[in-house]
Amino acid sequence: MKKLLILLALIPTLTFAQLDIKKTFKFATFYSAVNGGTSISDVDVYSVTNGLEVETVATPLDYSFVLGVRKIARMGYEPKETFKNGTENSYSDAATIGKVTGMEFLFEVDYRRQQGVNYLDQNHFVRYVGDSYIIKTEYLMNGFVDVEYFEMSERYRHKIGKNLSFNIGLAQRLAEPYGYDPLEDRLDANGNLHHTYIAITEMGYNVDVFNQLYTSPSGELVATSSEVWDEVVVPQILSDYTERERNLLSPTIQHSLILGFDYYSYSKDFWLHAWGNLLPYHYDGGGEFSYHNYNDGNQWMDYSGGLIFGYKVNKHLGIFTEGKYNKYWNRTWQDFSVGINYVVF
Repeated sequence: MKKLLILLALIPTLTFAQLDIKKTFKFATFYSAVNGGTSISDVDVYSVTNGLEVETVATPLDYSFVLGVRKIARMGYEPKETFKNGTENSYSDAATIGKVTGMEFLFEVDYRRQQGVNYLDQNHFVRYVGDSYIIKTEYLMNGFVDVEYFEMSERYRHKIGKNLSFNIGLAQRLAEPYGYDPLEDRLDANGNLHHTYIAITEMGYNVDVFNQLYTSPSGELVATSSEVWDEVVVPQILSDYTERERNLLSPTIQHSLILGFDYYSYSKDFWLHAWGNLLPYHYDGGGEFSYHNYNDGNQWMDYSGGLIFGYKVNKHLGIFTEGKYNKYWNRTWQDFSVGINYVVF
């Protein structure tokens, strides 16, 4: 599924062959960077099973490797960086409409290790903003919050003055069948889950109940008591099992109505940039893994939005707030920042 989504996300790049390459990439920035830092401190784990034993668990350093290309006009409130290192948190990238009309794009891949866990994040989009329409193609993969989808939208845009616009159109989203829980199919008539049976028959673990020996498919000893097996090992087994079963399924496509707005106003001492998208109606194609099946056949609200606000009260004091929020298929992810600056001179 992931290969399919990546391929679909990159389809718009094929249109570059039809364009003037020099004009297309004029003012675009190609960047790559490696960033790193200390992770959490080492932890001593004590055991008295065979006398006092101490094991030190060390977490390797955090790092990220970023590779990308972007052509997005800088908003008035955004500082101009000397270099891009991939750690910038450009909230405005998530807005439906940028500062200028025409085509803008972002292609970024971020492979990182955080507190010993590896994540792969990707954010690719191409958007074309006209006076009366918006076309956007986007692929998002956020390994940290475990969300991945490909989205296209075609919208009519109606401007009110120079700062505000509303839009309405259709959105098509391709993603794994969110809402599907493989463990529900393994519950017995009494609602119980025989997790050890799943570990043995589905995941290849070996269990010697009489000698309290539990080994992984590779033969590694993972537990020497039923308590450790149930509380430590089994949760990871069930997580691996559900991920495997979901990855075996084909992605589903969701057709939805989409409504949105964008507002942008900027001056030296005050700026406000806000946007929002609401998907209130979703076509039910009747598929086995349609999200309607996991929502009792009812409609639901998906939405996203962002706010960037700054106000310089006087020469000394300034306040700001910025953030974005997303909710798709009852999965949420967000970022925000709020603060006060006071300059003494």
